[in-house]
Amino acid sequence: MNPYRDLPAERFWRKAVAGVPPFALDPGPRDAFRIARTDRVATAGSCFAQRVSQALARGGFRYHVTEEAPEGMGEAEAASRQYGTFSARYGNLYGPRQFVQLFDRAFGAFDPQLKAWQRQDGRFVDPFRPTIEPDGFADEAAVLAAREHHLARVRDLFESLDVLVVTLGLTEGWRCRADGAALSLAPGVAGGQFDPAEVAFVNATTSEVIGDLAGFLDRLWSVNGRARVIVTVSPVPLIATYLDQHVLVSNAQSKAVLRAAAGEICERGDPRLVYFPSYEIITSQTHGGRYYGEDQRSIAEAGVAHVMRSFMRSFSPGPDSAPAAPPAHTSEAEFAGTAGIVCDEETIERSLA
Repeated sequence: MNPYRDLPAERFWRKAVAGVPPFALDPGPRDAFRIARTDRVATAGSCFAQRVSQALARGGFRYHVTEEAPEGMGEAEAASRQYGTFSARYGNLYGPRQFVQLFDRAFGAFDPQLKAWQRQDGRFVDPFRPTIEPDGFADEAAVLAAREHHLARVRDLFESLDVLVVTLGLTEGWRCRADGAALSLAPGVAGGQFDPAEVAFVNATTSEVIGDLAGFLDRLWSVNGRARVIVTVSPVPLIATYLDQHVLVSNAQSKAVLRAAAGEICERGDPRLVYFPSYEIITSQTHGGRYYGEDQRSIAEAGVAHVMRSFMRSFSPGPDSAPAAPPAHTSEAEFAGTAGIVCDEETIERSLA
């Protein structure tokens, strides 16, 4: 009466990890929902989410973009202004609090007091997506006008998507003391001036991440009950930590919190929600670190390919469904921003140069 006797091979390390070639490691879910070729698939989160969107487009899925580049804009300019980098031009969303507040801002439930940051060159940027306009804005009014258009596209996105791939990236961040508005970067990095009286450093706990992620899902399903969500954790390490400890320790702590929170939420049994182990695939010791670049941070193409092989096996509609090309209205123009990876966090290092 050994309870482990009849378990499938994937439950045993020797059979499912040590007993297979590294490239064949496939820990993806087997009983998850399937994504049809016609489903509108959106992405949001940290910089690794961009690798997912690229692979989805190459795999013949319908990458859903609601904030498109203006007609006549060239591909290079569209990419530099992050059109198509994510499904809307919200930039990197590193933690669940940003997801919650993006939804609330889009649907009129939250209006942060912070309106704009001024850069050293006199131009202005949106504090909640400070890198989407390389040349900045002329004034605060231009920032607010662009934000209003953007949030309308975000509303459309949340109401129309069929599948959302959420990539959690960080627990560390900065929030405005006045109203708790969550920022993707600290003021002074890509605009604004750092004043500890105005902003506070935060490092979200597991319970906070669980609360924020659950809150975002409840909000999304309140306007789009059919939406299915794939949650994953970014394998890209922190570029810097504000905690008084080695960055390696902070990175382990941050990823552990995000992974634990994602696991708890996804184990609640909602069939519209599933965890996908991209973090585990990239960081597995079976690959001997070969899935990272020389900087030990960027993800090598071989690693992305492995993640997406597993992703396709878990979610593609099946062998009888041919990988059709995306519909014409979701083709090259929407993928213009996916040629390069945009990581707002890297602005921290550049700001110190």
